[in-house]
Amino acid sequence: MAMVTSLVSERPVVIFSKSSCCMCHTIKTLIINFVANPTVYELDEHPNGKQLEKELRGLGCKPSVPAVFIGEELIGGANEIMSHHLKGQLVPLLLKANAIWV
Repeated sequence: MAMVTSLVSERPVVIFSKSSCCMCHTIKTLIINFVANPTVYELDEHPNGKQLEKELRGLGCKPSVPAVFIGEELIGGANEIMSHHLKGQLVPLLLKANAIWV
């Protein structure tokens, strides 16, 4: 878990993704449309991608991508992000993490 923990501690929004995953693309687009600037790690292109994916699974990410961390907290994958968005809870999370400003 050390690699994931270290990476998510550096930025307000971190997304672990795979470049060929359509749900990853959807979640990245959603968050970017709020004018957030997420740090994205494409596991299929990252030199330590296999290790990161293993750590994400260990944290309960199934499937392992997309995995979204906001304010160093694992929010979850596509279903959880969309659920937060539809309930009006995504923007407050982004604001609290200083990822966006209104």
